[in-house]
Amino acid sequence: MKRRSAARVIAFCLATVWLVIVIAPLYYMILASFRTQGTYLTANPWVPSGGLSVSSYGTVFGAGLDRYLLNSALLTVACIVVTVTISLGAAYRIVRRTSRAVSASFVVMLFGLAIPVQAIIVPLYVLIYKMHLYDTLVALILTLSAAAIPVSVLIMVSFVRDIPREMIGAMLVDGASEWTVFRRLIWPLSRPVLATLSIYNGLNVWNNFLLPLVLTQSSSVAVLPLGLTKLEGLYSVNVPAVMAGVLLSVLPLLVLFVLMRRQVINSLGGLIAR
Repeated sequence: MKRRSAARVIAFCLATVWLVIVIAPLYYMILASFRTQGTYLTANPWVPSGGLSVSSYGTVFGAGLDRYLLNSALLTVACIVVTVTISLGAAYRIVRRTSRAVSASFVVMLFGLAIPVQAIIVPLYVLIYKMHLYDTLVALILTLSAAAIPVSVLIMVSFVRDIPREMIGAMLVDGASEWTVFRRLIWPLSRPVLATLSIYNGLNVWNNFLLPLVLTQSSSVAVLPLGLTKLEGLYSVNVPAVMAGVLLSVLPLLVLFVLMRRQVINSLGGLIAR
């Protein structure tokens, strides 16, 4: 009993320390976003005091943050839909078919895990330019989705293989087609892992800076990471405005996690049970 009590106290202390480490930067960011440039430099950064203002939010929206948010949201949703749909369909095909062509396709997909995007950025730029897709959201959707598919297929293949073959066989004996099995069995059972992949890939797409920097140029298709750089001046940085922009960029991700938290917990529970 004493050992259990001591373990609980240690676990509580460690959890409290971790909570402080996580909450402190968020608190600092929120408080700084409600200051002006002058009060940010003079007031205590950890204590709410006089001079709080919402002018920083007016500054970021005046710089076009709403357009950047919309572009990032469209890009993230499109990449998530494309990635999870292709990954689940490919995983089901790989598990159900054991031909050489399917095995070779799976090996080719896995090669993508060993090739970082940074290593092929120049040929990728040339390819997009010759396809007349430069400076478009379509180029970002194709490239970011392609970068996320290898790891997504690997995870989905591992998940689909654990689905009992007897369930699939029973549906086929009852006259169901492969499409019916995929739509009514594989897709519903895969929702927890699809939610996890959606959040993981969504974070990567939302925060990606390199590909939008290389493959886009105009402000009409600029995404949020690029838009935040426009809050920096030549000789100074408006820190409260940057903090306000970062805070607004974090909110959609929090909403995404809140909507899918149960599916994520179920997915993690299934992985721990294995």
